Amino acid sequence: MSPEFLLTALVVVLVPGTGVVYTVATGLVAGRRASIAAAFGCTLGIVPAILASVVGLSAILHTSAVLFQVLKYAGVAYLLYLAWQTLKESGPLQITEAAPKTRSLVAIARTGCLINVLNPKLSVFFLAYLPQFVRAEAGAPVAQMLVLGGVFMAMTFVAFVGYGAFAALVGRRILQSATVLVWMRRTVAATFAGFGLRLAFTDR
Repeated sequence: MSPEFLLTALVVVLVPGTGVVYTVATGLVAGRRASIAAAFGCTLGIVPAILASVVGLSAILHTSAVLFQVLKYAGVAYLLYLAWQTLKESGPLQITEAAPKTRSLVAIARTGCLINVLNPKLSVFFLAYLPQFVRAEAGAPVAQMLVLGGVFMAMTFVAFVGYGAFAALVGRRILQSATVLVWMRRTVAATFAGFGLRLAFTDR
């Protein structure tokens, strides 16, 4: 496994995206355990994209405009739904002190998983990304891609847990201010909406 792959993967993992936003927000309002569940769900959501790239399904997704658009707008709709529910304080990111008691860890992980599963850009990314680091002389390209994908997932989980743990540390102070809560809720909702709109205007 090349240092180039590890460095590239680290950069990609650390760049904030919807998964990072979701994990951090969960850590802020629900604590460390909930943030770990969010990180696990986001990481699990990478599995379909990796398997798709391995078997070539992402190539079909890349060439089929209709299939790509269907999955893309499903992802857009889900992100906008998260934004709306966050503003209403009745969805997956309830910004209240009661949130940790009312939401199960399974539900938190499920939402994180869906965020990545419904992102078609992820499958296309892995199709272009993983083959670059497959060594022809080593043989077994499928096995190599699975190993690379597994390492990428492990790095994602560790990084997201770190993000969530840090958020959980400062979460109690934030929860003490009603004004901060309102603006945090609005910021998270706006971020999800922004990601959704960006995805909506993306061709590939």
